Amino acid sequence: MSVDTATVAKIASLARIKVSESELEAMVPELNGILAWVEQLGEVDTANVEPMTAVIPNTLRLRDDVVDADPLTGGGRRDAVLANAPVAEHGFFGVPKVIE
Repeated sequence: MSVDTATVAKIASLARIKVSESELEAMVPELNGILAWVEQLGEVDTANVEPMTAVIPNTLRLRDDVVDADPLTGGGRRDAVLANAPVAEHGFFGVPKVIE
């Protein structure tokens, strides 16, 4: 795949970048070089390469999921929280209906 001056001008227009005519001419070989490199990467055999999310192995540090771990922010405070609600219905915040 290769690009010409019209394609570079269209890309610049879509990106809302003002590019002069001389800059357009200079960008054509640069973009063609980038596209050639991407095509070259597509030729690499990656059939036996395992997918990875990072270069080094990472493991997440996990903690026990305890509801009342902190008495100030833990669970069991529904009534205290709903005391601030303008409307409480069946243990939940009441909100106006938005869909008819």
